Amino acid sequence: MRMSTPDRRRGANDGRQRTGGSGGRGAQGRSQGKPQGRPQSKQGGARRPSGSTGRQAPAEPPRDVHDPDGIRLQKVLATAGLGSRRACEELISEGRVEVDGVQVRELGVRVDPATAVVHVDGMRLQLDTSLVTLVLNKPRGVVSTMHDPEGRASLTDFVADRTERLFHVGRLDADSEGLLLLTNDGELANRLTHPAHEVAKTYLVTVQGTVSGNLQNKFLHGIELDDGVAKADAYRVVDRLPDQTMIEIVLHSGRNRVVRRMFDEVGHPVTQLVRTRVGPVALGNLRPGTTRVLGRTELGTLMSAVGL
Repeated sequence: MRMSTPDRRRGANDGRQRTGGSGGRGAQGRSQGKPQGRPQSKQGGARRPSGSTGRQAPAEPPRDVHDPDGIRLQKVLATAGLGSRRACEELISEGRVEVDGVQVRELGVRVDPATAVVHVDGMRLQLDTSLVTLVLNKPRGVVSTMHDPEGRASLTDFVADRTERLFHVGRLDADSEGLLLLTNDGELANRLTHPAHEVAKTYLVTVQGTVSGNLQNKFLHGIELDDGVAKADAYRVVDRLPDQTMIEIVLHSGRNRVVRRMFDEVGHPVTQLVRTRVGPVALGNLRPGTTRVLGRTELGTLMSAVGL
C-alpha cells in the first residue's frame, strides 16, 4: 500500500532527525573527549616533563683513589716535607688534600707516590724524588746548550757535579744573563715551553739613550716585528741616566731574542739584559754561575701555573 504524503514527509523528517541527531551526538562526544588546553597542577605551576619524578638524581659516589699496595697518604705528605705525620693527618682531616682530583679526608687511604697526583691547598706536590729542577744564574758569554761543539762555555759546566741528566727549559742568548731552569722532569719542561702554558718572564734591561714617555704605551700595545706583533704585559722605568735607561719588562712571548728586537725596533739598542723571574720563580740574590734547587713551594706553584 502506498504511503500517504504526510506519512512520507514524516518519515523523511524522521530520517533527517536520526541522521542529524547521530552526527550531533558524535560531534558532541568528540568535543567532550578532546582536552581543552593543558591542565595546571594543583599549585598552578607548569607541569613536570614526562617521566620526571621531581627528585634530583643521586650524586655519584667519589672515585676511589685508594691503592691497597700503596703508602699511607700522611706518610707520603710527611716525606714530601709537609711536616710531621700528625700534622699531615690534620691536613687530610681538614679536607685540604686532593689525590687525582678527589678530596680525601680518610686517614687510611694509601697512594702510589710514583703515579698519584697530590695537591695540598691547591698546590701540586712533586712526589717523585728522582725528579729535580734547578735555577741557574747564567753568566754572560755562556751559550744556552748542554754541550757546545765549538767548545764555548755551556750550561753543563755549572752542573757537572749533578748525577741527573738535566736539560734546559727555554734559552737566553750568549750576551744575556740571568735565570734559566734546568730539570730532568720532561712533563714540566714541555708545559713550560708549550705556547698554551707559557708563563710570564721578567727582564731587567739597560738600553742606550733616554727613552721617551710614550714608549711604555707602545710596548703595552705591541711592537711590530718581522715575525709578528710582540706585546709587553708590564713595563716600568727603573732608573734614568744621561746616556742610558734601565727598564723592567714582563712578557709571555718566548720568541728568539724578542726583547732585544723590540728595543731595536724603537731605536734603543740593549746594552745589558738580565732575566730576573720565570713565573713564580725569582732569581733573587743567586750569584752568576751558581745554582740552587727549587723549593717545594716554588716548584708546586710553578707546576700549578702550567696546569700540573
